[in-house]
Amino acid sequence: MTLIWAALAVAIAVPIALAAESEQIAWRGPIYILAGFAGIVALGLVLVQPLLIGGYLPGLSAYRTRRAHHWIGGALALAVVIHVAGLWITSPPDMVDALTFSSPTPFSPFGVIAMWAIFAVALLAALRRRLGLRLRTWRIAHIPLAIVIVACSVAHCLLIEGTMETISKAVLCAAVLAATIKVMADLWRKRTLRGERA
Repeated sequence: MTLIWAALAVAIAVPIALAAESEQIAWRGPIYILAGFAGIVALGLVLVQPLLIGGYLPGLSAYRTRRAHHWIGGALALAVVIHVAGLWITSPPDMVDALTFSSPTPFSPFGVIAMWAIFAVALLAALRRRLGLRLRTWRIAHIPLAIVIVACSVAHCLLIEGTMETISKAVLCAAVLAATIKVMADLWRKRTLRGERA
């Protein structure tokens, strides 16, 4: 139990710690640095989400797992807002180019797509009861958006040559992909078994 939580903490904390030692932040302002680290934290939260929904984090009841997934989803959306707002404040023209998909940087479109997918999930989660979405309908909407979030977030991160150290960044991205693939495979297997029993 302790080992799993320790591995998760290391996977998230090490990239943050190494980014804090990067020479590339030496000449950056505090708002830009905050925006950058909000992005790193957001990627770490993307890792936590499939681990929660798959029930892979020990010591949590099903109810606490669902609540944690809900609140961490909100924290993820907030981290993305801080990330985007900080970059907007420090460089509005670059953000306009990114949001209009006219930026020459290859990582920008992936970041924007991931951002809108995160906001879409957060909005659906907030309005789920008002809209009367059943669990099945919610999953039909949520799962494809989750896949988009993971794929685009990883692509966005890997394509950026910034403050994150290369190896720790690659390990974190690999962990995000592995956790997502694992939970998707397990959900598919459970659904298949239910269909066979029916």
